Amino acid sequence: MPELTSPTTDLHKSWLDARDDWGRGVHQDGAGLRDFDDVDSPEGFARFVQRLHDEDNPDIEPEPGRVNTTYWWITDGDTVLGGISLRRELNDFLLEQGGNIGYGVRPSARGRGLAGWALREVLGKARDLGLTRALVTCHVTNDASRRVIERAGGVFEDIRDGRLGPTRRYWFTL
Repeated sequence: MPELTSPTTDLHKSWLDARDDWGRGVHQDGAGLRDFDDVDSPEGFARFVQRLHDEDNPDIEPEPGRVNTTYWWITDGDTVLGGISLRRELNDFLLEQGGNIGYGVRPSARGRGLAGWALREVLGKARDLGLTRALVTCHVTNDASRRVIERAGGVFEDIRDGRLGPTRRYWFTL
């Protein structure tokens, strides 16, 4: 049974297995992983997990160009299957291409409905936080994500081109 799990150092090995499933250096939507993160060592992974929690803390000013974000790992027991994030506000970039919610499921766990389940769960969390609308986006070539968003009730607005390439934009009324 899948769960949304707050990032924790207890899942270091499983998180690394998921990262390796994606491939080292591959972008993982919803994970919060950045190029400078050292996730291989226990100490570096602890710093990564702490940064994710800090980005969620409204008392900590986000870095320039970033917004407060809550991260969850999609887990089944102690197995990390993916990640999903909720950005509580939209800056110019997020409004054009990034959206409020980003998610990704490791390649070996795809096709089981996990992305749709996680998206619906986080839409509920967004509503509980007081958001009245949420933007979810995907690259125009990502048909799997397009289907997930549409099945969850996303209303297509348009396609915008930017630094991530052409991006489909969908709105959810919460």
